[in-house]
Amino acid sequence: MPESPLLSIRDLSVAFRQRSGLRQVLSGVSLDIRPGEILALAGESGSGKSVTSLAVMRLLPPQTTQILGGQILFDGHDLLSLPEAQMRGFRGKRLAMIFQEPMTALNPVLTVRQQLAEVLHCHLNLQGAELERRCLELLDEVGIPEPRQRLAEYPHQLSGGMRQRVLIAIALACQPSLLLADEPTTALDVSVQAQIMSLLDTLRKRHGTAILFVTHDLALAAQYADRYAVMYAGTIVESAPVQELLAHPAHPYTSLLLRSIPSQTARGKALQTIPGQVPQPENLPPGCRFSNRCPLADEHCRHQAPPTTLLSPQHSVCCFHQQAPLPLTGQTANSLRNASAPAVLTVRGLKVHFPVKSGIFSRTKAWVRAVDGLDLTLRQGETLALVGESGCGKSTVAKALVRLVTPTAGEIILSDGQNIANLPSRALKPYRHQLQMIFQDPFSSLDPRMMLEESLLEAIPKPPRDAERRRQLLTDLLATVGLDGSALTRYPHQFSGGQRQRLGLVRALAANPRIILCDECTSALDVSIQAQILNLLKQLQRERGLAYLFITHDLSVVKFLADRVAVMYLGIILEEGTCEEIFAAPAHPYTQALLAAAPDFSSSGDAKIHLQGDVPSPVAPPPGCPFHPRCPFATDDCRQQRPDFRNISETHRHRCLKDSLR
Repeated sequence: MPESPLLSIRDLSVAFRQRSGLRQVLSGVSLDIRPGEILALAGESGSGKSVTSLAVMRLLPPQTTQILGGQILFDGHDLLSLPEAQMRGFRGKRLAMIFQEPMTALNPVLTVRQQLAEVLHCHLNLQGAELERRCLELLDEVGIPEPRQRLAEYPHQLSGGMRQRVLIAIALACQPSLLLADEPTTALDVSVQAQIMSLLDTLRKRHGTAILFVTHDLALAAQYADRYAVMYAGTIVESAPVQELLAHPAHPYTSLLLRSIPSQTARGKALQTIPGQVPQPENLPPGCRFSNRCPLADEHCRHQAPPTTLLSPQHSVCCFHQQAPLPLTGQTANSLRNASAPAVLTVRGLKVHFPVKSGIFSRTKAWVRAVDGLDLTLRQGETLALVGESGCGKSTVAKALVRLVTPTAGEIILSDGQNIANLPSRALKPYRHQLQMIFQDPFSSLDPRMMLEESLLEAIPKPPRDAERRRQLLTDLLATVGLDGSALTRYPHQFSGGQRQRLGLVRALAANPRIILCDECTSALDVSIQAQILNLLKQLQRERGLAYLFITHDLSVVKFLADRVAVMYLGIILEEGTCEEIFAAPAHPYTQALLAAAPDFSSSGDAKIHLQGDVPSPVAPPPGCPFHPRCPFATDDCRQQRPDFRNISETHRHRCLKDSLR
């Protein structure tokens, strides 16, 4: 007989209060979580995942939200009926939450010790030596090195992975029965992501903690979750054990989400996309909420909401066309890399060092070696992926190439032979249009006070003087990314996340570049919107012969998009090769560890290789091979000698002193 649920949500409906009235954001949400179970709540942004978790914690502001109905039963208690004073006894002690952005969730003016002590003193009344001992135990349990030193530090002094671990330590301080993890690994690279998820998995097995894992990363959830609940427009549309749902998705939305995920098998094809976006509460269709985006929808779907159907004891779906085959979208061949195409960018010996100053005279005490001797070549029509952990210098490389930071040394040579590494600003201006950049956060990179028309005109080297010709040029530019001319008079806040990312791309295209540097430009997007952007990048590359330097920590995107891959660590390239060579036969231990840490549907349940520790400080890089402090194969030679490149083939090389790493 199955164990009784620890948490049961029954027909939960929530609305936001607005001037025009109530707007329902959750409608009849029901789900169960049993002790020691991980339930992955998946779906696009705007589906209601975070609202569901906040409702369980009773953290939705009562001034702007209203519970319309339903129950949240936790261990026999209806949380919605508890007075706030009693709810505070549950919150933090028996129910805990890990928020998506640790820098925002942690108090910047309190030390780690103070933030841990607040929970322990409030709920367990620990004080003095006992409180200190428990704080050290928690940091050690979540894998933070030198815990006594970290207790005295502030959030800004910690790496992203450490900040996330501190949040987990705070959440687990009282050994809660239920942990709500809201996108806890979204902004983390694959190695830290694997460490965090392995930690959560270990802790739930050790303490029997149930976890509601809110995510849009279906591959990551497949590695650790027991069950999926797929959410769309405020309702659960499908729920099933992980392997059953992956093998036999019954709802068209689930099937389309899975097809949207980039992979190596999708190379040479266009990714499946889901047209449109999740409808706003005020624009919900009258029948099935997915009907306006579903390729199988008929008149029945558009006028009547489907009931919940059980396909098996643990597999439920809300659809009139359950398990019906979906039509395939048109598949467009990707452009093939031409190894003999001319080089449009050659980088030699690039160094970017930043001074560390201190004292009343701001004297330079040390140097941050962000990029420390980097070589790469980018050819016309080629995509080179630059991968590595956070802090290895990838974004600094991109900023140096477009001269947002000034290189300390090295050469940046364009196709005409011009070295722009040290050109003064005035001499650099004629060359700027050749290299354009798409930033990670499109909203921050667009001026919120300027309409789109003004932002685009700034990027065009010589815009036409005639107003009609100007508008036609801008309209044609927008058409290349699937937007119409009406967008020109709108401000950045009036666009969705996917549309803003298209605006970042169209602004780069406005300068008619030969090279576009994409800095994590899909990392914060849902898989459906990510698929649209990736398809668009490939289409524009075919049509215009663009070269991309694609900076990312998502290796599934690399498998789909990249022609070549360069693996970066602590300011230098450790391995470089074609996409097929890197993924089929990685030569460097660091590359092997990154690939092993990446979530993959095909290896669900397999043990992961976890890199120990964090990337060393670029202020004091280790002698010899920069990776040797974390390398399981390191020898005395590695600790003393910095390895040069060794060629495996004409296109594959690596920096490692060991001849064989297998």
